[in-house]
Amino acid sequence: MGGNQPWVRWEWIADNRGQIWDQTVEHLQLTLIAVGIGFVLALGLSLLGIRFRRLYPAITSVAGILYTIPSLALFAFFVPITGLSKTTAEIGLVSYTLLILIRNITAGLDAVPPSVREAARGLGYRQPRLFWEVELPLAVPSIIAGLRIATVTVIGLVTVTSIISLGGLGLFILDGLRRDFLTPLVVGTVLTIALAATLDAALLVAERRLAPSNRTARASR
Repeated sequence: MGGNQPWVRWEWIADNRGQIWDQTVEHLQLTLIAVGIGFVLALGLSLLGIRFRRLYPAITSVAGILYTIPSLALFAFFVPITGLSKTTAEIGLVSYTLLILIRNITAGLDAVPPSVREAARGLGYRQPRLFWEVELPLAVPSIIAGLRIATVTVIGLVTVTSIISLGGLGLFILDGLRRDFLTPLVVGTVLTIALAATLDAALLVAERRLAPSNRTARASR
């Protein structure tokens, strides 16, 4: 592929810097919306599964089925219903976050020691205060780990939405493949990797700041 053409033609990048910026922003928006909606849904489903344990296998089974559907097939399935739109892209992207997030949120909340809950109740904590101020903060490491995996997964899958004329940076990758032109292919690939690394690092920083042990250490300084 590409013959003897250079890997990067800088004049192409200079001429298309506006589009590169726009597609990077679109890629970020699609990712953040999907992960945000996925987190809210997963949190609700996790709490439902914890409250009614018999429902948990059914919840994870449905989420698992959605996760195993090939992305191209899932996006194509919704096109006749919602068209070539962001709604189509987001439905598919959100679907791939659910299993990861549900498992990590549930694992994090289940790992809260019963003694901690009892101690909090002894201090007068009741639901929902017990959940928001005790259980959820202690589950932060597991939840953030799930968010990191889900975010990186979605960033990769956003490129696939180029088949429905979205895809953010995936449009450059598709364009490069179609035209046998390396520069947009390299630009799309490198920026996608950079975006994944940046958001992963940001979530890692958030975990360190939100973890109860780190918050206590900062407060004691």
